[in-house]
Amino acid sequence: MEAIANEKAGMDAIVAQGSEAGGHRGSFLKPKNQLPMIGTISLVPQIVDVVSIPVIAAGGIMDGRGVLASIVLGAEGVQMGTAFLTSQDSNASELLRDAIINSKETDTVVTKAFSGKLARGINNRFIEEMSQYEGDIPDYPIQNELTSSIRKAAANIGDKELTHMWSGQSPRLATTHPANTIMSNIINQINQIMQYK
Repeated sequence: MEAIANEKAGMDAIVAQGSEAGGHRGSFLKPKNQLPMIGTISLVPQIVDVVSIPVIAAGGIMDGRGVLASIVLGAEGVQMGTAFLTSQDSNASELLRDAIINSKETDTVVTKAFSGKLARGINNRFIEEMSQYEGDIPDYPIQNELTSSIRKAAANIGDKELTHMWSGQSPRLATTHPANTIMSNIINQINQIMQYK
């Protein structure tokens, strides 16, 4: 298990990245077949039980419910990406923010098409066209370099079909609120849940 290897290497904390997470997989061990897709709810307690350093939950966490669930599972913190990508304070492109806001959980896929490293993003024409070659795609950084000019050109003309649109699996929960409002909403939601229980 990678978490045990990280602890033995002297890491101060472990990020338990569930399969729902957007962007590149944080895995470094090469599986024999395919990278296992373990969800955050399953992954976090299994890691918490085998390491003595703090575990940070990541993947699909978009609001106070996800934060609180992660803490109940034993995480000492959370890492939230997609939740803040759509914020009006984000430096993400308008193209990406719009794609996330207008997507649903079934629109995301895990692919090597853009970079040669598995990553979750919103399905598009490029991913679909490359899916027939998935087994032949060179590993990172070769594929990343090969697709670089395509991605840049597509981004420059606002073509979401030919560039990566990294997103986690919970885009329906995304908002365009400022980051401080997102944080306040998370805290308020946690407080409301805790008062209810």
